[in-house]
Amino acid sequence: MPKDNSIKSVLIVGSGPIVIGQACEFDYSGSQAARSLREEGIEVILINSNPATIMTDPMMADRVYLLPLTIESIEEILEQNPQIDSVLPTMGGQTALNLCKEADELGVWEKFNVKMIGVDVKAIDTAEDREKFRQLMVKIGVGVAPSKVANSLLEGKEFAQEIGIPLVIRPSFTLGGSGGSIVFHKDELDSALERGLQASPMHEVLVEKALMGWKEFELELLRDKNDNVVIICTVENFDPMGVHTGDSITVAPAMTLSDTAFQNMRNMAIKMMRSLGNFAGGCNVQFAMNPETEEIISVEINPRVSRSSALASKATGYPIAKIAAKLAIGYTLDELKNQITQTTSAYFEPALDYVIVKMPRWNFDKFKGADDRLGLQMKSVGEVMSIGRSFTEAIQKACQSLENNAVGLGYYGQSVKHAEELIEYIKVPKWDRIFRIKDALMAGVSVKTIVEATKIDRWFIYQIQDIVNMERELMKHDMQSITKELLREAKRMGFSDEQICRIMKEDASEDELYEKRKAWGITRVYKMVDTCSAEFEAKTPYYYSTFE
Repeated sequence: MPKDNSIKSVLIVGSGPIVIGQACEFDYSGSQAARSLREEGIEVILINSNPATIMTDPMMADRVYLLPLTIESIEEILEQNPQIDSVLPTMGGQTALNLCKEADELGVWEKFNVKMIGVDVKAIDTAEDREKFRQLMVKIGVGVAPSKVANSLLEGKEFAQEIGIPLVIRPSFTLGGSGGSIVFHKDELDSALERGLQASPMHEVLVEKALMGWKEFELELLRDKNDNVVIICTVENFDPMGVHTGDSITVAPAMTLSDTAFQNMRNMAIKMMRSLGNFAGGCNVQFAMNPETEEIISVEINPRVSRSSALASKATGYPIAKIAAKLAIGYTLDELKNQITQTTSAYFEPALDYVIVKMPRWNFDKFKGADDRLGLQMKSVGEVMSIGRSFTEAIQKACQSLENNAVGLGYYGQSVKHAEELIEYIKVPKWDRIFRIKDALMAGVSVKTIVEATKIDRWFIYQIQDIVNMERELMKHDMQSITKELLREAKRMGFSDEQICRIMKEDASEDELYEKRKAWGITRVYKMVDTCSAEFEAKTPYYYSTFE
């Protein structure tokens, strides 16, 4: 079944202004979708209120409208362009999804004879309405946390008494966890409920049992109209439940899942996606897992290209938005080509022979008095993505890229708190928690104590311990005594030249160290991101540098 030839002109709805939780990731997906549709000879008309984007560049679409994202603007465009026959709402994040849903309820699409492609209103409703989502999960046999929907403060308080503290308040139809919070004490409940009810456009919140200490995972999937599903990427959160995914350090592929748990999660994700109704395109599913029993429950599903899709595309080399746009116009996965090899099918799951780390960047110093504790509402203003051959290399590269004076996993030459203070400090998720975990390990705090204080999986803490052990080894040396083997191992673990110079016991210059390792043949090599771990020849891969 090739593409639907009745689709001649498509309206793509952008994501609007850059706000916390919705930024250039949707510019990436919108511009990819526009290119993908134009390749097929389809006219693309685009609306976005933000001129500072690539998707609003005149060469991206046949016609670009810089207008407010409102129903009035949509009607104005449809009146001026009667040829528009379809609208693609899944490329502009929550803003586009909510706007297209509202337009459908008001009968705008019906009036202008425009059909919604890629997703239908029923699927949006099911995924975004917390109660409908919970009922669907129960129906298909996928676990959910004990929860109830409340539309008023009184209802919320009643349910809170039934479920018990700690609680999570999740507003319906919001973006970036906006209005969401965790309630640890009874006296915080009223304000948390009020905030959540105000944030939700339909004045509705889900009052849910807080799964503190459970691990959080995300899966990026694609589905076509024939119900073929592929899982593009599995992402693991470094932080346990309670921190918004956008504010958590995330790692791909998942590092600490047993094979059984991984297969269960895959099966659940596929079942969830197939239960959503008429849906063709990208989708993001979030799970929580009990680290003791491996019990898995679903947290949410986003029936659109999400913020994580841009990360998953870059992490795997698989262009999710581009393929999702083609699926929306009727293609099936087996009819499309893998864009990087150009010979194999797009109906495949990428293989990763490297580690990806995404690390958020916060700007709390610009907002004096802001609460720097991390929770269910996203606060980061950007993120970096790093690629390495190991987790230690990738995490150090990410820290070096944050542009906040960190030199690898450490702020060198700054005063460090005592061990007891550090243990207390790392109990609360904050932007610098990973740096303080490293300080605590340097101060001799055990891995077991840190795991108990943070509920972060011990595998990650042991990896940071490896960095600490290497740092202690480097401290014993100067430029004359450092060995070739030690320097090679330090470079493989992601230590930068500047970092090594700062750690060694005598002042050394980076240039001197660089010349030394060059003479020893310790230089960068370049590896491919080609979707298939070199199983097939890649025509358009990209590369990352590493040390061997």
